[in-house]
Amino acid sequence: MAWVLAGLTGLIATAFIASGITSCSPSSEPDGGSQLESARTPRGENLTDVESWAFAIGDGALNGSAHAVRARLSIFDLVVIDGEEATQDQIAALRDGGTVVLGYLSVGTIEPWRSWYPTLEPFALDRWGDWGEYYADVNDSEYRTAILRIADALTDKGFDGLFLDNVDMVESHRSQEEGMRTLVSDLSDQVRSSGGLLFAQNGEDFALTLAPLLDGWNREDVTFGYDFDREQYVRVPDQDHEEALAALRSMRAAGLLITTTDYVGAGEWADQREAVRVAAGVGALPYVSDVELQRVPESPFGRSNE
Repeated sequence: MAWVLAGLTGLIATAFIASGITSCSPSSEPDGGSQLESARTPRGENLTDVESWAFAIGDGALNGSAHAVRARLSIFDLVVIDGEEATQDQIAALRDGGTVVLGYLSVGTIEPWRSWYPTLEPFALDRWGDWGEYYADVNDSEYRTAILRIADALTDKGFDGLFLDNVDMVESHRSQEEGMRTLVSDLSDQVRSSGGLLFAQNGEDFALTLAPLLDGWNREDVTFGYDFDREQYVRVPDQDHEEALAALRSMRAAGLLITTTDYVGAGEWADQREAVRVAAGVGALPYVSDVELQRVPESPFGRSNE
């Protein structure tokens, strides 16, 4: 794939221009740079101040102006929003209101709808049918280089850090562990060396070995989840539930901010309350939504929220 590396910079630049993302750092921007820096708050430096969070990457979460997004999401202490779709104005507005803002980036799968898909397509492995994505050949150094450049472009938009998804693809692709460990280590150096935060989710056996590289960790499907085969929301089996709680305790003991995401159907208030209570019981910040993450609550869940 030498041809890929040779054309990598051009391909990524073209993709980023198409999506409104540039690879310039905020300080190099002629006008918006200083304004973006002034919007930064010290809150992200102390995650102990964070008492609520939202996994707001579903369609519609970023609809409207920066003011509208701030009105919708600033009730949360920490939010994860789509790294590519979020604008600098939206990020700055949230941060100016005191919210810690992380950009979502899948590093273990390749999403066909992304502007950078032409760059990453050559590294696609088998297809993940549940979400219509492709697992990535993380062992390929050219793929890791591409992800590092994408991550750099995203953080330059003003995020407090990044939220890495599908790191746990190594559970079904064991041969990819070395490449994923290298990638997360490189991302940690890149993001955290400049004061940014790095979060990941799921895959606890592997993720626990990455704990020194991370600031936070999210566990999906702790008490309730979605069964894609049956196409319905279900209670997590007892053994899986206990393993999830044990993992959360381990990650917390490792010094990470721990969060949870449970999926329940609309109007299932008893299930929602149970998911929140269980998560809070192990010191995690709970979040409950639909499986597409389109349902954002009007008030935040918290550690002590029932």
